[in-house]
Amino acid sequence: MLTKDQLTQQMIQAVEEVKKTNPMAGSITNSVTINLVANAQLAVGGSAAMVYLPDEGEFLARAGGATYINVGTLLPVYAETIPLIAKTLHDNNKPWVLDPVAVGIGSLRAELLLKCKEYKPSIIRGNASEIIALAGLWELEGGSDTSNVRGVDSTDTVVAARDAAIHLAQYTGGAVAVSGEVDLITDGKLLLRSYGGSHFFEKITGAGCSLAGVMAVYATVTSPLVAALLGSAVYNYAGKKAEDKASGPASFQQLFLDELYLARPEDIANHPFEMEEIK
Repeated sequence: MLTKDQLTQQMIQAVEEVKKTNPMAGSITNSVTINLVANAQLAVGGSAAMVYLPDEGEFLARAGGATYINVGTLLPVYAETIPLIAKTLHDNNKPWVLDPVAVGIGSLRAELLLKCKEYKPSIIRGNASEIIALAGLWELEGGSDTSNVRGVDSTDTVVAARDAAIHLAQYTGGAVAVSGEVDLITDGKLLLRSYGGSHFFEKITGAGCSLAGVMAVYATVTSPLVAALLGSAVYNYAGKKAEDKASGPASFQQLFLDELYLARPEDIANHPFEMEEIK
């Protein structure tokens, strides 16, 4: 079992490796948030590529270091693109991040997320209601129906999603990150809590989507658990720093990207988090 010191050291090494190698993390993402996703990936040291088409997505899945799939604003072509990319990633043992945005709204979204189940994403990132609903859709313990999902907003607490997150992680063999006032990250064996952040995250479009995109960048160089924790840690660190200087949502977003870029490996790894063993 990892100690906290070992985990911190792995975080530092991963951030250093990303900044040194500029790894590719492609995205099939929400059209409302595509700009912030790409800019956040670049700010932490990664390389971004946004695609829509099945053949381009398949190429990216084979060639890239990791891929981020977000089902937020679905286009008809995604009915072909997303299952093809998920299968390609799985078959080629490539890490990928799933963001089950607004799970439960519409039959196509539910169908695509059901298809993702067999391809076992490396990281699942969502708010509490989305994590609970996804576990329910996949018929896993801790899940329930989608009645508490309200678009992209969560009506459940992070604490309420604990069991769903654990069982999702145990099923995939990867990690699950539940975003909220205190982020919860688990690989089904360890439970981590990352503190900080900013109330301005709720006032801009794409905070959660870009967070998952950044987790994909880190997943190119480290384990799903460390990548998910790093994403939450750098967002909580940079969010707090930016909030202290911002006068509103617009200035916050600009300052936030600066703080992501300026964050040192030690700043991120030493940002407050707690860990416990799941028994």
